[in-house]
Amino acid sequence: MIQTVFKRVEKKYLLTEEQFNNLIKECGNNITADEFGLHTVCNIYYDTNNYELVRKSIEKPIYKEKVRLRSYDTPTGNTKVYLELKKKYDGIVYKRRITLPLNEAKKYLQNKKIEKDDQISREINYVLSLYDLEPKVYLAYDRCAYYGDAESDLRITFDTNIRSRVEDVDLSLGDAGELLFNERYYLMEVKTAKSLPIWFVKILDNLNIYPTSFSKYGNVYKKMLKKGMIRYV
Repeated sequence: MIQTVFKRVEKKYLLTEEQFNNLIKECGNNITADEFGLHTVCNIYYDTNNYELVRKSIEKPIYKEKVRLRSYDTPTGNTKVYLELKKKYDGIVYKRRITLPLNEAKKYLQNKKIEKDDQISREINYVLSLYDLEPKVYLAYDRCAYYGDAESDLRITFDTNIRSRVEDVDLSLGDAGELLFNERYYLMEVKTAKSLPIWFVKILDNLNIYPTSFSKYGNVYKKMLKKGMIRYV
C-alpha cells in the first residue's frame, strides 16, 4: 500500500562527503538501506507568478505550504507520479499526496482542480483555489535512504547532486539541471514520528554534525534570483 498521509518531525543536516562516509560507518547495523538503492527523485515545484510560496517559506513563518509534482526517475505519460501538498506548522510536517498518471496530473494542475472526491483531493483543491499556481522550477537529486533497524518510524535520506532548471519544466524531459553546489555535499533528512534515538544523537555529536535550516527549493530560488535567472514583480 502506498502511504498517502504523513505526519512527522523532519530534521536536516548538510554533510561533507567525509562526514557522510563516517556517519554510515558509525551507524553500522543500526540502519538498513531500503530496497530502492540509489535513485533519482524528480520534482516540479508549483508557485505563483511572483513566487509567493517560496518567498513566504524563506521568511520562516509558523505555517507554510508547497505544492509539487514528484516522480522517481524520468517518467513517461502513463507513469505513476505523486501530486503532493506539503505543509509545515510549528515544526511538524504534514504531507498529503495522491498517485496518478503523469498526463492526468498535468491536466488537473492545468485546470487547477482534481476531479476526485476524497479528503486529500479536497485539501489539494483548496490550495489550488487559493493561489494561481504554475510550474516554476524543476528540481532533481540523487537519493539513498535508510530505515532504523530497531525504530520502525525512523527514516534517513541522503540527497546529493541537487540540480534544477527553470526551462523545460516537465518531468518527462530528463533530469538535467544546474548543480546547486560546486562541491559534493549530502543533504541528510531525518524523519521520525518520535524523538531521535539516543545512539543516533551520540553519533551526530561525535562527528560534529548539527541540524540546519535548509530548503532545496528555497536555496535554488535564491541562487537563481541572484544570477538573474528568475524575476518576479
